[in-house]
Amino acid sequence: MSYAGQAPYPLTRFRRLRQSAQVRDLVRENTLTTGDLIWPVFVRDGEGVEEPVTSMPGVVRRSVDKIVEAAREAADLGIPVICLFPYTDPSLKTKDCAEAWNPDNLSNRATKAIRDAGIEIAIMSDVALDPYNIDGHDGFVEGGKILNDETVEALVKQALSQAEAGVDIIGPSDMMDGRIGAMRRVLEENGHKDVMLMSYSAKYASAFYGPFRDAVGASGNLKGDKKSYQMDPANSDEAMRLIERDLSEGADMVMVKPGMPYLDICRRVKERFAVPTFAYQVSGEYAMIQAAAQNGWIDGHKAMLESLMCFKRAGCDGVLTYFAPEVARVLNNG
Repeated sequence: MSYAGQAPYPLTRFRRLRQSAQVRDLVRENTLTTGDLIWPVFVRDGEGVEEPVTSMPGVVRRSVDKIVEAAREAADLGIPVICLFPYTDPSLKTKDCAEAWNPDNLSNRATKAIRDAGIEIAIMSDVALDPYNIDGHDGFVEGGKILNDETVEALVKQALSQAEAGVDIIGPSDMMDGRIGAMRRVLEENGHKDVMLMSYSAKYASAFYGPFRDAVGASGNLKGDKKSYQMDPANSDEAMRLIERDLSEGADMVMVKPGMPYLDICRRVKERFAVPTFAYQVSGEYAMIQAAAQNGWIDGHKAMLESLMCFKRAGCDGVLTYFAPEVARVLNNG
């Protein structure tokens, strides 16, 4: 059988185009560059601190001064965006989550410090209440239920505080209904018309988030699960409806989370909407590759690069990955 005019074997031999590295480079359909990378980093209190995250080998929580160093390293490597996630002191976690929009909270202080250092890198931030919530949820909890509209009001205040601190890209990861439109309106009204929204539009209630919750200190606080607001892993059409809604409300970019288990969603998003599409290679994906590599079960270097190329092949314009600095060093060295 031939396809689209392709001559049958032996006139067509597909292996001709695989016979050398030079030919494989010539016909490669997708490429991975440092410009495709967003580096998620964890910020904590203190000075001169780099504290390992046990469940994420190679990942640390950094004090603000060390975050500035990390941003400079990322910029030097050609990584265009650094994404901040706070490890909040437990004493600051409350029912009303007021620390989320404190102008001097960890995330905002780190943003300002990077800006003051004059580092040419875009800063992305996370909008959700879980790092500040004594209940560990992305929204307010009342009677065991997650409140949507009241949470959106708080998220808008959080997003505005981040924009005022100097964030370029706001990443709402909460999965509340209506939050993109509410944030876009407030940003416009307050002179932040150029601040971008990368919506976690298709964020699934996944088992792959465990190490991240350790990294931000949310694991011990979480009561119950997040299935009433994060997506059912069995659903695909729903993701299309969510992305269509977020785009209609003013999202500039959309994200699928987790990454590799949801490459089919990435492909559907890109083909249907043709908008800037990102995926988050989440903590569990990263930890699995690292753990298998450390046990000698896989080649971690090759698995890292292959996993990221898979995102590009699926249609992603970029990837949030904890591997970003390591990948950038590999790419820069040819």
